[in-house]
Amino acid sequence: MTANQTARTRKLVQSFYQALATRNLDVLVSLFSETVDWDIPGNEDLAPWLGKRRGRVEIRAFFELLWSSIDPIQAHIDHILVEDEFAIATGMFSSRMLRTGSVYNSMFSAHFTVLDGQIVRYRLQEDSYGLVEALSLPRPEVGIPIFCLG
Repeated sequence: MTANQTARTRKLVQSFYQALATRNLDVLVSLFSETVDWDIPGNEDLAPWLGKRRGRVEIRAFFELLWSSIDPIQAHIDHILVEDEFAIATGMFSSRMLRTGSVYNSMFSAHFTVLDGQIVRYRLQEDSYGLVEALSLPRPEVGIPIFCLG
């Protein structure tokens, strides 16, 4: 373990969350390697911003699509754990889904690998079931029709 690498990784992850909080897209994109290995698993048909991505162009497209689909309500980081080039951040966030108006609350765990001052691997785990629920339009209730005979 090297203290310098751990400190550099922590600073980069903190820069990521600062840029995310202020929606500074240029800074966010610049933190990633051109060959980044990115994955946020989930239902890509319902939430097209999910899935695998490679490179800065796809990372930029992710944030543009995400930000055009949600209204952030709140977020907080509970922990950032760092060892050498690896970091894990845990926390919670809430967002309103613009398509449905539903609020999505989720705990999260983000995993980073940092080499040469850039994020080369990124994984985000969140409540994918809750996301599907928040993005699904309410189903009409099916009941027994009531007829008035008069």
